[in-house]
Amino acid sequence: MPSNSLATPPDAEPEAPPSGPDPRRWLALAVIAVAQLMVVLDVSIVNIAIPEAGADLGISTADIQWVVTAYTLAFGGLLLLGGRIADFMGRKRTFLVGLLGFAGASALGGLAPNQELLFAARALQGGFAALLAPAALSLLAVTFTDPKERARAFGVFGAISGGGAAIGLILGGVLTEYASWRWTLGVNVPIAVVAAGFAVALITESRAAGDRRYDIPGVLLSTAGLVSLVYGFSKAAEAGVGWSDPVTLTLLAAAAVLLVGFVLSERRAGSPLLPLRVVLDRNRGGSYLTFLLVGAGLFAMFLFLTFYFQDTLGYTPLESGFAFLPFSGGIILGAVLVSQLLPRVGPRPLIVGGLVLAVFGMLWLTRIGESSAYLADVLPAELALSFGMAMVFVPASSTALVGVEAHDAGIASATLNTAQQVGGSLGLALLNTFFASAVTGRLADEPAAGPGAALVHGYHVAFVWGAGFLALALLIGAVLISARKDDLPAEAAMAV
Repeated sequence: MPSNSLATPPDAEPEAPPSGPDPRRWLALAVIAVAQLMVVLDVSIVNIAIPEAGADLGISTADIQWVVTAYTLAFGGLLLLGGRIADFMGRKRTFLVGLLGFAGASALGGLAPNQELLFAARALQGGFAALLAPAALSLLAVTFTDPKERARAFGVFGAISGGGAAIGLILGGVLTEYASWRWTLGVNVPIAVVAAGFAVALITESRAAGDRRYDIPGVLLSTAGLVSLVYGFSKAAEAGVGWSDPVTLTLLAAAAVLLVGFVLSERRAGSPLLPLRVVLDRNRGGSYLTFLLVGAGLFAMFLFLTFYFQDTLGYTPLESGFAFLPFSGGIILGAVLVSQLLPRVGPRPLIVGGLVLAVFGMLWLTRIGESSAYLADVLPAELALSFGMAMVFVPASSTALVGVEAHDAGIASATLNTAQQVGGSLGLALLNTFFASAVTGRLADEPAAGPGAALVHGYHVAFVWGAGFLALALLIGAVLISARKDDLPAEAAMAV
């Protein structure tokens, strides 16, 4: 059936596969890891600086959320297109464009004299991150084919994906407190430039073989649909807006129509943006759903523990960042251990065990009070969540690419990132709504208890819902993910 698509230049031929493992693959992994860390850090590192940036540029309370929303809209909306560009243009080339573009957008934001330029720079950052993130993951998939080596590589990737947000809170606190909010953006520039220089020398190019035409209707429908969905979730989370607001309902309805149209279009397209075979495989589909729900649930820990540390316990932003340090350390250590176990036991036992541990950790947080001890009531939960997430991120990152054809490596990686992004936006909207409702209800029912007790009640409600998301991820992982340890290499599928 004919497809409405645009062909890529005919000179973009796939390179011949290497005769053996790339001797520079571990150095290439270091470069890819630095780039992934930069993308993950950028969300949380800027969050700490938002109040100071708003005061410096005179941004109103109503508009300050665009510092985050501009980034998430561009990132979430363009990820699928970014994955296809990586497949067709070349993963190394796309990786480099993403790195340097991200650096330029970060510099623009760090120098922004007004809110309009800051918002535009954040949107540009999100757009280049949508190129960078899927290119990074697909480069791992095509660089490491030995099962033990691939497990270690995904262990590094999983540790960075899980722990990077907490590291960003610390770094953001340090830069904001001792330098300027502008450095939370400017710090990306030297990192990206140095990483790009090493990438030129260390990373081997790979491209999709066969038909490389862009699915223009798919691009338009998916981008508009994902932007509407993420923006709808963001609007629902705004104070005074909520789920019943006409703007929220219109955005979510438009997202539903556009995304259904996207699925129907992909069924008919000759060169689909997202081949349905990528998501309909039970292991890959289960991994994407798991990442979506983990993103939604884990947001409860980061968002509401940050509120708890600063608003209830009176921590400074820097102290709050250091309070998350055990989570970062736990997930990095856990990822190293899990990467050793993955080739021996397979992904399913690790994912199921990790989600059981994460649910326990999230529920443990319902013990916190107005004057809880960090060591007794918070630290055990952080450690349980960190090791649990390491047991999920590493194998699920791998099973998300099991058996995928080399032609689709970039789009499969982008789908994984899209699931995380949409899950985080969903968690922001839902959990913020439940938290606000719980606080308001407790103040109305027990006014004598005071606002502090009401806030703690709201945290408890958010953590219970977060545990519910993780429990649903546990059910999906146990039912859908059936890949065995021998399935993980998928060497034939990944050869380019």
